[in-house]
Amino acid sequence: MERDNMSTGATMEFLLLGFSELLCLRVLLFLFFLIVHLVTLAGNMMVFMAVVMEPSRPPMLFFLCQLSAIELCYTLVIVPKALLSLIVVDGSTISFIGCAAQMHLFVTLGGAECFLLVAMSYDRYVAICQPLHYVVVMSEGFCLRLAVVCCLGAFAVALGLTVAVFRLPFCHSRRINHFFCDVPAVLHLACTQSYTPELPLLAACVLLLLLPFLLILTSYTCIAAALLHVTSSVGKGKAFSTCVSHLAITLLHYGSATFIYIRPKSSYSPARDKVVSLVYTNITPLLYPLIYSLRNKEIRGILRKMLRRK
Repeated sequence: MERDNMSTGATMEFLLLGFSELLCLRVLLFLFFLIVHLVTLAGNMMVFMAVVMEPSRPPMLFFLCQLSAIELCYTLVIVPKALLSLIVVDGSTISFIGCAAQMHLFVTLGGAECFLLVAMSYDRYVAICQPLHYVVVMSEGFCLRLAVVCCLGAFAVALGLTVAVFRLPFCHSRRINHFFCDVPAVLHLACTQSYTPELPLLAACVLLLLLPFLLILTSYTCIAAALLHVTSSVGKGKAFSTCVSHLAITLLHYGSATFIYIRPKSSYSPARDKVVSLVYTNITPLLYPLIYSLRNKEIRGILRKMLRRK
């Protein structure tokens, strides 16, 4: 297959096919995902503003505020282009630089969320297993450093992955069968028959998915072991209820991400990946504020105070 000269990368363009095969459902899908997008923005913005306006913020609320900010940026990076792909009949074009920037931002925000979920699990571990040291350990300065490390670590991993992907030689066809520049969809265009191009993606999956998940699993193993020594059923229920929201979000995030990214290039299915990515990038960010608003008493209390002020 013909290869492109990488010196022309600045002027190269990709064609995002989006949902060009769904001609009959375009309008319906556009309206549905536009409503979902607006509700997602409103929900995450409400949680973000509620926590920011609260004078005393415990660590879990601080991390939740950062999670809402990540979700806001996450949807703004992906969803507008997805909505555009539903309007344009023959797909929408995106420049080489624009595609690389979108991939980098997407991986950075997703990776920051993975690391942030680890920080939140550590917060639950300290709160349940070391309650007397909680205030000292989870100080404001420590939480701020954790938040910065989460963002910088994700930024570095995403930069390495994006550079590795866009250094590959792409085939003459630059038609990406997706609604955004997702890593597997772009890798599918690479003119290589070996598994070498997949190594950076595998390394990123280990750093952003496998390692954080093992750390979260370790935290909850310690929490479960500590709860075995609690004789009061009320105490066990109260401790478990503080972890339910975090566990639900962790399963949603890691379940979808693992299905999409941890598999060989040979099993790539554009149609299936688009559907899963559509749920992953639209529905899960909508569920996050709903889960925390329903399960977190502090968030419910802050939102009630906001409504009373209104």
